[in-house]
Amino acid sequence: MKTTLEIPDPLFQRAKSAAAQCGIPIRALVSEALADKLQAGSAGGKPWLKSFGQLRHLDRETARINRLIERESGRFEPGDWR
Repeated sequence: MKTTLEIPDPLFQRAKSAAAQCGIPIRALVSEALADKLQAGSAGGKPWLKSFGQLRHLDRETARINRLIERESGRFEPGDWR
């Protein structure tokens, strides 16, 4: 299918250059980029989101360390920090 896209000049120049370096037409580069973007979108949209919450098991350990820091920091005078 043919369509018309409005692409900012600097982005178009970068795309054109990248396509030339890969030895492919710009339409192939745009098609590949669009396919990659859509595939990434179906996998949750944001790649970093897949890892979200995987460190939840460390919540108790973090709380324990914060309590230790609070308790131990009361043992020093402000002048001792230098």
